[in-house]
Formats: sequence, structure tokens, C-alpha cells
Amino acid sequence: MKHLLQLAIGLSLLVSLPVLAVGDAGAGQNKAAICAACHGVDGNSVVPNWPKIAGQHADYLERQLSLIKNGDRLVPEMAGIIMSLNDQDISNVAAYFSTLVSRPGLTDETLRANGEKLYRAGNSVTNVPACMSCHGPAGQGNPLSGYPSLAGQHSVYSEKMLKGFRAGQTWGNDDPNSKIMTDVANRLTDTEIKAVSSYIQGLHVIED
Repeated sequence: MKHLLQLAIGLSLLVSLPVLAVGDAGAGQNKAAICAACHGVDGNSVVPNWPKIAGQHADYLERQLSLIKNGDRLVPEMAGIIMSLNDQDISNVAAYFSTLVSRPGLTDETLRANGEKLYRAGNSVTNVPACMSCHGPAGQGNPLSGYPSLAGQHSVYSEKMLKGFRAGQTWGNDDPNSKIMTDVANRLTDTEIKAVSSYIQGLHVIED
């Protein structure tokens, strides 16, 4: 039943996610300077509270930026910045950051075993699915279904997001991914969140 549910969710996302504009990475680079203070000049933020966005799928970045601009996803730090970007700017910036390379971090070795087990196999006792079923074995995500790349993301940021989802945080009525994550995170303990976030921080996307 769990696998059938995951399949149904995945198929529904393929038809429900909006079609986004094609961005111009070159034009996006010119606009990206405003993002560098928080996310780094190469998209690899040095402050762990702010996410790495280098190498993230363009459609996912564009979707999140649009949600923030529309007020569906609340990120106070970006409120003033995002209003200076029009829809084409957002598409271009997303395209630019998707071309950059995410630098992986390190996994805390004391948390590796628990984090890897949860990421790769889930927790059958509490019915938590494996993270890799949506985000891929190397954390590369699935752009067709709107699942983001996670590999190398700061553990501090991942912990914050998972605890937010567990508290019921969603991003508007038309965002299926955040609703999926609130359901999954609701079954995670603090210990599990810390372990899997640390494991994700050490994941490397396999380049072609």
C-alpha cells in the first residue's frame, strides 16, 4: 500500500506542477549578484542557515521564488529582494544557479549509520518512506516530479526545514510537495531529523 501511494503521488505531480518559463542563464548571472550576499557568489552559501542553491533544478528554484514572491512561502529575509525581480528575471536567475556546482559538506560519522538507514530505507515501524524514493540515491532529486536536489545541503538548513514541515508548514494551496513533506516529517523524531540532515550534507551528486 505504501508503494502504491508513493506511485500515485508521483504521477499526480507530473500533471499538477505548472509549466514554467525557459530561463536565460546568461541574463540570470547579471541579476544573481543580489543573491550572493546570502547564497554565495557560486550558490554555495557559507552561512548554514541559508541554503545552497548551486546545481538546484531550475524549475524547482523558479517555483520556490515565485511562491515567495506571491507570499505563499514566507521567507522574510527575501521579501524586499524578490519584489525587485519580475517573472522573467526569476526564470533567468533560476536557470543560472542550476548551472553551478554544489559543493558537498561532511557527514557527522557518529550520525552516519542512522542517517543512511533512514535516507535509504526509511523507518518501517513508523511508516516513514526512504528519502531516496523521491530525492534519488545520490540526493539528485527528480525535476520531472518537482523533487529538489538535496545533496550537500547544510544540515542546519535541512533540520530547520524538516522541523518546519513537522510543525505543519506548507507553501500555499497549490504546492503538493510541501504537503507531502508535512506528512512525512510528522513521523520523524528530533534524533532522526538530525541524523538524516547530517547524512544529506555529505551526499555527492554523481556528475555525468
